[in-house]
Amino acid sequence: MSERSSWLGRLKTGLARSSGRIGEGISVIFARRRLDDQALAELEELLISADLGVGLAREVTDRLRGTRFNQEVTQEEIRAALAEEVTKSLDLVAKPFRFDPAHKPTVILVIGVNGSGKTTTIGKLAKLYREEGRQVVIAAGDTFRAAAVEQLKIWGELAGAPVLTAPPGGDSAGLAYDAFAAAKRQDADVLLIDTAGRLHNKADLMAELQKILRVLRKLDASAPHSILLILDATVGQSAIQQVETFRDLVGVTGMIVTKLDGSARGGVLAALAEKFGIPVPYIGIGEAVDDLRPFRAADYARSLVGLNPTNDG
Repeated sequence: MSERSSWLGRLKTGLARSSGRIGEGISVIFARRRLDDQALAELEELLISADLGVGLAREVTDRLRGTRFNQEVTQEEIRAALAEEVTKSLDLVAKPFRFDPAHKPTVILVIGVNGSGKTTTIGKLAKLYREEGRQVVIAAGDTFRAAAVEQLKIWGELAGAPVLTAPPGGDSAGLAYDAFAAAKRQDADVLLIDTAGRLHNKADLMAELQKILRVLRKLDASAPHSILLILDATVGQSAIQQVETFRDLVGVTGMIVTKLDGSARGGVLAALAEKFGIPVPYIGIGEAVDDLRPFRAADYARSLVGLNPTNDG
C-alpha cells in the first residue's frame, strides 16, 4: 500500500464517527427518496447538527434545491452531491503552505489554546519539514508549561531539530528573539515558535503575544512570516470563538485542525472555512508522527460523508 493510500485510509477511519452520524441521518431522511421541501429542511438541520455550520448547510441545500428538487434520489447520490458541494466550499481554503525563499529563516508563530494539540503539531511540522530537507529550529515559547517544553525536546530529537528553551516561567518574547537570532546564524530554513495559550486571561495573553511580535520585528520587519492557529476539532462550534479571539489578538494567516478522529464533530472544519476563509494548510487525524498532512478538500469532504477518498494526486 502506498503512503498516500495509507493516509487516505486513516483519514476515512478517523472521520468515521462524523461520517456515521451524517450517513445515518441521510438514511432516515431519504428513505422516501424524493428531494422535496421536507427532505431539504431535514438535511439542512442534519448538517448543522454535524457542526458544518449554518452558512454551509444552507448553501449546500440551496444548491441541491436548484439542481435536484422534487426528483427521486438515492442515498449514494445525496452523499456524492454533498461531498461535491463541501469540496467546492473548501477548495477556497485548501492552500498548501508555501515557503518564500526571500525569508530565511521562515518564522512560523504557532498559537492556540492549551490542549489543542499545539505542541504536538509543532513537533510533527518539524519532522515534516526536516523530511523535505529543510533545516529547522524550534523555540519552546510556552515557558509556563514544563510538560510542553519536555514534549518539544522529544519531538526535536526525533526530527533532528534543535530546541531552544528559557528558564521555567521565563520571558517567551526574549526566547523568541534569541531563537530568531540563532536560526539566522545557523542559516536555518524554518523557525517554529511555540506560545502559551491561556485564554482565561486574554489581557496577559495579548500582551505576551504582541511583545513576541515586536521583538521579532526588530530583527525582520516582515516577521513572523506565518501565524498558524491550532484548533481541536473535538470542541465543535467553540472553535469559532477561538478563531475570533486569536484573530483579534494577533491575526491568523493559517489554521490547522487537529483531532479530527476524536469526535463526531469533524464537520467543524467546514464551518470554520466557510465563516473565516482563512487558509487550512494541514490537518491532523491522530497521534502518530505521520498523522499531520497537507489538507486536500476533496479527500476530507468524501471521507466526511462516508465515501472513499480519491487516490489521484
